[in-house]
Amino acid sequence: MKYNKLGDSNLNVSEICLGTMTYGQQNTIEEAHQQLNYAVAEGINFIDAAEMYPVPTKAETQGKTEEYIGEWLVKKQRDKLIIATKIAGPNPKMTWIRGGNNQVNLPNIQQAIEDSLRRLQTDYIDLYQIHWPDRYVPLFGAPDYDPNNERDTTPIAEQLEVFAELIKAGKIRYLGVSNETAWGVCKFSHLAEKLGLPKIVSIQNAFSLVNRIFHINIAEACRFNNVGLLAYSPLAFGLLTGKYLHGVPENSRVALFPGFEQRYRKTNLTEAITAYVEIAHKNNMTPAQLALAYVRSRWFVASTIIGATTMEQLKENISSVEISLTEEIIAEIDEIHAKYPNPTP
Repeated sequence: MKYNKLGDSNLNVSEICLGTMTYGQQNTIEEAHQQLNYAVAEGINFIDAAEMYPVPTKAETQGKTEEYIGEWLVKKQRDKLIIATKIAGPNPKMTWIRGGNNQVNLPNIQQAIEDSLRRLQTDYIDLYQIHWPDRYVPLFGAPDYDPNNERDTTPIAEQLEVFAELIKAGKIRYLGVSNETAWGVCKFSHLAEKLGLPKIVSIQNAFSLVNRIFHINIAEACRFNNVGLLAYSPLAFGLLTGKYLHGVPENSRVALFPGFEQRYRKTNLTEAITAYVEIAHKNNMTPAQLALAYVRSRWFVASTIIGATTMEQLKENISSVEISLTEEIIAEIDEIHAKYPNPTP
């Protein structure tokens, strides 16, 4: 396992981050703790959660993911682990999170951080992230930006001022964003420098063989602002494993939650995945290992977030760190990308 410095922070995060959004829904607390123990034994020091997890989010389970981690974390050496979680952004449908009034403002941030600290059974969070922007942006595969969808928003400077106080109080160490745009990265970074406020050190966005949008312009914004990518959905909801090419397996996420994967059901996806699976098999690796090795190989990726519902999946995903893709394999990948560019942006 390799470790990368995360942006301007002093956090050295493992190149694989353990995602936990299934804990409390698809995984029991015993399974969660088994995964956490195995991941740490394999060299992973970076664990990612969110106040809204598990997914699909609902009132009955919201917060269980952090609770499961907290029951495990309280028995571990806290300073050896990097714990990340997120505050939910605006979504009036999530009435079970602070009544659905979830602007990223002073009262919501204060309540969210206290609730996460309590559930995680810790005094501080290493990386606190805004799960999605307070302002309107197209999210989760939504179509192009439309100014008509703009809404009232908490100014970014005001958000940063609140986080500055939490950092000063020792409740969080560093700040990150998620599902953010190039404009957002630049604005957060510029205002932090101009006003002497905490700078974002990371961005958690989707990135995979079938979604390389990050390459186009966010990568440039992150390079010049020293913001590291925490790549989520590197297996495109599990589709890049190839397991859905011939139907929907029993007890898979798509089988359990019909429609939950609609973000990924786009034109040319099946053709692209079929081609990537062929490359993997030809080079004696599993499709998941190929997909994860590709994401890990990108210069802007600080850590690749993996998630698994079984120990077999977890072991396969972590084993991808042993694979280095040759220039020839990268060239084959790029040929497929040129033929089927970004089917799931």
